[in-house]
Amino acid sequence: MTVYFDRIAKVFGLVVAALWLGLAGVSAQDVKQIKLTDAQVTNFIKAQADLASIASKIQAAGEKPDPALQTELEGIAKKHGFTDFAELDDVAANISIVMAGLDTQSGNFTDPVEALQKELEDVKKDESIPEADKKQLVDELTEAIKTTPPLQNKENIDVVKTHRAEIEKALQ
Repeated sequence: MTVYFDRIAKVFGLVVAALWLGLAGVSAQDVKQIKLTDAQVTNFIKAQADLASIASKIQAAGEKPDPALQTELEGIAKKHGFTDFAELDDVAANISIVMAGLDTQSGNFTDPVEALQKELEDVKKDESIPEADKKQLVDELTEAIKTTPPLQNKENIDVVKTHRAEIEKALQ
């Protein structure tokens, strides 16, 4: 039974990571993949405290922030060295793609799409999962596979790995 709950937790983590792309409601398919710089990642980390202070406003706004909130987001982005909030959002999305593929124990990277596909195969084969739960997991993983872009800039892995602990701490 522990294996079953471990599998549920792993699938949940993969699906959440796959869906956590962007701060302004950008879908995973619309992510503009960029080559990350050390400075962009450092500035992203520094911006998290300011973004956290208005997190409830961001969440309440959904995909369409009002002009006042948009102005506040632009100000935070510029304060932390970004040209605008769109750049900060692109950096956040690219960091999240790499973070989604990093193994929490080993730190090794597996492309999120590949990890999701492997997990889907494992779930389908796992006879310990009740059929209703298995169907839900298969549906969630299938949807995550459809909406998760593969990593285009492999050099981003090393940049993000260098700052992994700081990123995780900033996002808590």
